[in-house]
Amino acid sequence: MTAPPDEGHGWGMKDTDLDRDIALALRLADAAGAAIRPFFRSGLTADRKPDASPVTLADQAAEEAMRVILAAEVPEDTVIGEEMGSTPGTSGRSWVLDPIDGTTGFLAGRPLFGTLIALVVEGFPVLGVIDQPVLGERWLGVIGRPTTLNGHAVRTRACAQLSDAALATTGPHYFNDHDGSHFMGLAAKTDHKRMVMGGDCYNYAMLASGHLDVVCEAGLKLHDWAALVPVVEGAGGTMADWNGEPLHAGSDGHVIAVGDAARLEDVVEALACHH
Repeated sequence: MTAPPDEGHGWGMKDTDLDRDIALALRLADAAGAAIRPFFRSGLTADRKPDASPVTLADQAAEEAMRVILAAEVPEDTVIGEEMGSTPGTSGRSWVLDPIDGTTGFLAGRPLFGTLIALVVEGFPVLGVIDQPVLGERWLGVIGRPTTLNGHAVRTRACAQLSDAALATTGPHYFNDHDGSHFMGLAAKTDHKRMVMGGDCYNYAMLASGHLDVVCEAGLKLHDWAALVPVVEGAGGTMADWNGEPLHAGSDGHVIAVGDAARLEDVVEALACHH
């Protein structure tokens, strides 16, 4: 199949497909947000998953709303969701969903959680959405295109040296002793007066918009980070594992995001040191 002549360079059909995927991802975010908002600050209680992390009716309703759309529109694609597991497909494409990343914050009435939607092709994320449905903020990252917040391009900020960097993590209690000591090695080399705790996916959105410099976490699953990579990298940042290697579906869950890619080596070096 060739591209229409007015689209040029033989890339027209590919771009058209990508635009279709973007439109679908935005509809998924709309559906998830509509499911989530009525539950926010409603006195909702949580159940515990087998790993003891909280899950609510809002998580389940949002994922169900997204799955209904995907089953109708792209039944050949795999769907991997935090709450409902994997529905295998045949296309080699996977939609990776985290309906509420930051359920703990959601339950505390803090609008720093987000719905994460990623399209992963051959193990690598090509499209990502971070949607904050209460504040009405939506970051869209697409491979080869600038990241946008509500349609306006955003950029990470420069960071001349690691000692100037504002570092964020969801919380020290998410690290085991070994990882925690490496994290503290990094923290010691950043501007500890500006360290941020809490925030989950919202920290990566803030990094993409130029308000944070480094985010460091461990124990993340594919649904936790897949949507973040296109958002951060399309804004000029970089994401990697703790060895500085690109993230892919087989990565071990040690994740760093760096707003100024020139600082990646410094971050990896600091993480290698025990505090």
